[in-house]
Amino acid sequence: MHEAIRLTEATSLRAYAHPLRLRLISLLRTEGPMTATQAAARLGDTVPNCSFHLRQLAKYGLAERAPGADARERPWRATAQYTSWDNYSDDPAVRAATDQLSSALVTDYARRAQEWLAAGGDEPAEWRRAAGLGDVLAHVTADELLELMEQIDALMARYDDRLTDPSRRPAGSRPVQIIRMAVPRD
Repeated sequence: MHEAIRLTEATSLRAYAHPLRLRLISLLRTEGPMTATQAAARLGDTVPNCSFHLRQLAKYGLAERAPGADARERPWRATAQYTSWDNYSDDPAVRAATDQLSSALVTDYARRAQEWLAAGGDEPAEWRRAAGLGDVLAHVTADELLELMEQIDALMARYDDRLTDPSRRPAGSRPVQIIRMAVPRD
């Protein structure tokens, strides 16, 4: 698996922006290769729907057949641990596709937060204490914001080896999605 794949064309950005495709890639990245049948069971969707969307992800280089796949058992895997794209472009179609993808991600982030809140009372106290929501308001220039985002990414990169090597995960660890958003306010 590559570390990152960069999307630069409007068609690939729009293809990735589909809610089920976002969830499929997330599932493949966190749980490893799986068949459309396994993915459908995990996501509460149908096998034909998952199979179709996995093929679409493959069309744009985001997923591929896992090595050793045979005619009976055909697992898929993500091609990269991260997907990136530029939030700026001179091309109006790329800008529109980027906005569509960003909107789909915000919707997905909100869904994940709602799921956490719904299950939060059933979580162990140590996890309820550690997890949560919050925000900080900072007055920064665009260059300072870019530097701050790079520092946050560098801090998170300290845990990257745990993504692909389960033996590096300490006992009691869980996958935690940390969402980085920087939204200028008036």
